[in-house]
Amino acid sequence: MNSAALSFDALQEAVEKLPDGRLAASRRAALEHLRQHGLPTTRDEDWKYTDLSSLVDIGNQSIECDSDRSRSPELERQIESIKRSIEADWLVIANGLIDDRSVRAFDNANVSVSRLSDSDAELEYRAPLSDLNTALLHDGLHIHINANAGLKRPIGILFIDDATIAAGMSQARVEIAMADNSDASIIECHSSLGSARHYANSVVKLVLGSGARSNYVRIQERSQHHDQTGRLSVDVGRDSEFNHCAFDLGGGLIRNDLSIDIAKPGGRTAFDGLYLIGDRQHVDNHTRADHRVGPAESQQEYRGILTGHSRGVWNGKAIVHAGADGTDAAQANHNLLLSDKAEIDAKPELEIYADDVKCSHGTTIGQLDEAALFYLRTRGLSRHDAKQILTRAFAQAIVSKSPIDAIHGVLSEKIAARLGELMGGATM
Repeated sequence: MNSAALSFDALQEAVEKLPDGRLAASRRAALEHLRQHGLPTTRDEDWKYTDLSSLVDIGNQSIECDSDRSRSPELERQIESIKRSIEADWLVIANGLIDDRSVRAFDNANVSVSRLSDSDAELEYRAPLSDLNTALLHDGLHIHINANAGLKRPIGILFIDDATIAAGMSQARVEIAMADNSDASIIECHSSLGSARHYANSVVKLVLGSGARSNYVRIQERSQHHDQTGRLSVDVGRDSEFNHCAFDLGGGLIRNDLSIDIAKPGGRTAFDGLYLIGDRQHVDNHTRADHRVGPAESQQEYRGILTGHSRGVWNGKAIVHAGADGTDAAQANHNLLLSDKAEIDAKPELEIYADDVKCSHGTTIGQLDEAALFYLRTRGLSRHDAKQILTRAFAQAIVSKSPIDAIHGVLSEKIAARLGELMGGATM
């Protein structure tokens, strides 16, 4: 795939149709950047395992057909179902459009919510796919959490799309600013319905002030007809703490980029993930932690369970810049293959330009332990039940790391259901 695959004439026309206002300049600048640099291709090292050609095709169809953004009754029911299942103060972006009702209903004296179009700030767009997001963004949300505030309930951000009629594409963006010494939990959910093709592209920016603390969980359970690219960028302030856990349970082609910038001393970050991948699914997780000063800490563990003809990608990178003495960075990636057709491309990376650091990385790929299976069978379990127990235990190691205790039960139920689907169709 190359940038010529994009229909730039149709893209230009779509940009011009968007509401005029404070975002217009950012849209035009992003479109020009996209025209000059194109989208990532498999010739780019960070994208060598993930081909975006199918996403470009969906995008071109959507742009040329001016896809419908209306909300069906089925979408409304799914939104309410998700909101009932997880207790949080919810904000909703449906089909790329902000749900004004959720903004009006959001009631927390320590949090202010506004539209990006009400701000004079220019949007960032130079990261891969962020320029496409900025160019076609209808509007986005800005969330500000007051200094010294400790939120009792999580903030829920729901990105949801309806593709029941025709192929579609949506762009969503949220910027979150946590002031000094604030403490907030954030739940980011991605969902969709319909059997038509759909491509969703989201960008989230989180800035942590000095002494701020954020527990952050991302749950992706889109329809397997739908593709998604998402970027979460995090600026870690002095003595601040960021705990992140991501769960990929659905989707067709999924690419997640997590970029963490540690530019102040004392920052502590932990980011973990679990991806459950079935037949014809492709999930790519790229993480990057830039340690610019020390002392600071980043710890990550990602686990994958793959069945059928599926493919997973994990690339974890930690860069310890010159002068970042006292850095503690660790990476771990473990994968369980339940099919001889499943594939995982794992690439841990450490770049160290400083002394007096503590860094480690490692990855494992394998099948279920036959000795453990034999032991469980001697205790009266069938081979199928023994496999179920071992596989769930492998996944539960990440669930237990989820930094928001209140959703452990929901996560366990979702993962158990998804593993039931995968193992029912797995060749083992």
